[in-house]
Amino acid sequence: MKEQFVNYIKNLQNQITSALEEIDGKAKFREDKWTREEGGGGQTRVIENGAVFEKGGVNISEVHGKLPESMQAYFGVKDADFFACGLSLVLHPKSPMVPTVHANWRYFEMYDSEGNIVDSWFGGGQDLTPYYLFEEDARHFHQVCKNACDKHSRSFGTEFYETYKKRCDEYFWNSHREEARGIGGLFFDYLKKTETMKMQDWYNFVTEIGNSFLDCYLPIVQKRKDLSYSAENKTWQEIRRGRYVEFNLVHDKGTLFGLKTNGRIESILMSLPPHVQWRYDYHPEAGSEEEKLVELLRNPKDWIN
Repeated sequence: MKEQFVNYIKNLQNQITSALEEIDGKAKFREDKWTREEGGGGQTRVIENGAVFEKGGVNISEVHGKLPESMQAYFGVKDADFFACGLSLVLHPKSPMVPTVHANWRYFEMYDSEGNIVDSWFGGGQDLTPYYLFEEDARHFHQVCKNACDKHSRSFGTEFYETYKKRCDEYFWNSHREEARGIGGLFFDYLKKTETMKMQDWYNFVTEIGNSFLDCYLPIVQKRKDLSYSAENKTWQEIRRGRYVEFNLVHDKGTLFGLKTNGRIESILMSLPPHVQWRYDYHPEAGSEEEKLVELLRNPKDWIN
């Protein structure tokens, strides 16, 4: 399974970076190949100062070795080895009219002292973080997510979209702010073998979601990238980016896992935007488009029905 998924994410990285370069029209991805002392490595691809993307990364990693003590305590195991691979991307557009997007698809195996697999699972998802709310964009993003989920829900009698949309709203929640990071999408973790789902079934599901990413996001970029915006709009974008940073550094499991397993710091912190503001006790003007977004983030919405 791990070889199958590694091949998949390598191909997906190529597909996504090529499509993003095409729509940006100016910047190209810079690639860094790196190795991890304890085992494994990865390929980081970063785009900066483009016509559309101010900063973004589409990274793959494939790491293995002894599970650090802090993570052994987290998983409730002792003397365990692990293998983890995945593709993680974050795109911060230049225009505040184009939403930031995040996605991740990953696979994990854990081994006993004799090298036998004792546990394995998939995780991942994709979510949208707009600065100005265009409801048709939100509906489009969620509808493509639902269409991908439904291809597998019908086979296994489980409402994947409803389940993983709800988990996304719960996970990407800045509890210290009492608001969502964005308008959600899908989030799933610990997708393990069950009586009805083999690991190959989960592989088929997760790769279906990964394959849907460009259809989720690129039509929105195309529609919004040339809209005009003001200096005030840009300031609002940078203030909201601060909330994005707060979530990633305080709550995000992927960031914390990378830091605790001695991951490559440049790749881990690639998700942070280049320009951010933290205004003291800032509140958007009553009745403004900015306030409309904040009110929505405090009350996640059903975008399909």
